Amino acid sequence: MTRSAIVLAAGHGTRMKSQTHKVLHPVCGKPMIHHILDTLEEVGVDQIVVVVGQQRERVAAAVAGRADIAVQAAQLGTGDAVKAALSTLRSDTDTVVVLYGDAPLIRPQTIASMFEARETSDAAAVVLTASVPDPTGLGRVFLDGEGGVLRIVEEKDASPEERQHRLINTGIYAYRRDALKSSVGRLKADNAQREYYLTDTLAILRSGGERVIARTVEDPLEIASVNDRAQLAQVEQICRSNIARRWMREGVTIVDPNHTYIDADVVLAPDVTLLPGTLLSGRTIVREGAVIGPHTRLVDTRVEAGAVVQNAVAVESEIGEQAQVGPFAYLRPGSRVGKRVKIGDFVEVKNSRIGDDTKVSHLAYVGDADVGSHVNVGCGVITVNYDGERKHRTVIGDNSFVGSNVNLIAPLAIGEGAYITAGSTVTDDVGDDAFVIARVPQTTKPNYVRAWKARKQNQNLVKGGDDSGH
Repeated sequence: MTRSAIVLAAGHGTRMKSQTHKVLHPVCGKPMIHHILDTLEEVGVDQIVVVVGQQRERVAAAVAGRADIAVQAAQLGTGDAVKAALSTLRSDTDTVVVLYGDAPLIRPQTIASMFEARETSDAAAVVLTASVPDPTGLGRVFLDGEGGVLRIVEEKDASPEERQHRLINTGIYAYRRDALKSSVGRLKADNAQREYYLTDTLAILRSGGERVIARTVEDPLEIASVNDRAQLAQVEQICRSNIARRWMREGVTIVDPNHTYIDADVVLAPDVTLLPGTLLSGRTIVREGAVIGPHTRLVDTRVEAGAVVQNAVAVESEIGEQAQVGPFAYLRPGSRVGKRVKIGDFVEVKNSRIGDDTKVSHLAYVGDADVGSHVNVGCGVITVNYDGERKHRTVIGDNSFVGSNVNLIAPLAIGEGAYITAGSTVTDDVGDDAFVIARVPQTTKPNYVRAWKARKQNQNLVKGGDDSGH
């Protein structure tokens, strides 16, 4: 039995007031329409057709490889959009679910239940309904005693008594393919907007003696859709809450879910602890026992078991087991921090590998470097990696010591067990076990300061006399 889905994504969404198509706006780290595709793929739908219209190239590119494309040349309503998709449907399709690219919260269980209801009942169509506390502006659905749809009454046509009814039409349907095709073909644009409404197919089917039934969504928040930025923020909040609840049930401690932000593709292990102000983005992975936060942002970063990352930012980086990063550290793309490494306060690392048990405790910049194991990088150390035209690498061997306020002028190689004294500027390669002093010798003049100050004062008096004209 072949199952297909039509996702309506033709309208640009003018109320978003954005140059970005509505369905491409992100919710919890990825475009809304990707949430829909993920849901349909989890259900195991055999074919997905996305109907595009405005900005069709951008939307088509966003779903490339995951869906077939149908084009609605002019936006003439939901019925016309579905009609544009019919020729793209597989010929062996039995059941078609129609849903919207701007409603990213729908759950796989809900879609699966619609397919099952349509197939087990052999109804022509299934309407997804919801019981909401405030149905204002929405079409009311009235059922018979067996769950069949008697009628759908739009707000403008409802009597005062009918407006008290709280079961509403979500606009999401499952159809028998032939029933969808025949009813869409009979749609008329006899309304003020001169558009073809998919909702009208239900009345067409019922008038032809076909059965239309309803299934009620368990959580009305699932059907929340986005038409403007305020609704986008509301949907984001619901999605974020759902994600946090799911991870807490999987054994993750989230101290303050209201101030923790986890993207949809993040992966967390049991016994991870997330402190307030944590933002986990992209495809970040955090392993067992790691503690993240407070006020930490990780983007496409892998954190191994037992690591602690606090008050820090890491982008496209790897943090090893039992490592400590922060507070106030920045790992830029390409950083690989080994086991039990310490990256301390106000340390920046970029495109570098830091070996196991190495310490970069504070106020340092390590860029384009390969730092070995058991290395001490002192306060104020800088790898001078850029000559104004090209980037160069620094290599520091295992068990080396780099003292405070050292400049390492790349390209540079420092051997194993080397010792670089504080304040040195190192320009030449250093061999194994070498001791380096690369600084200007100190000059000390005894009993000098008072005489020096007196000379300066006399010089200032002379200058002052010249300026006065005497």
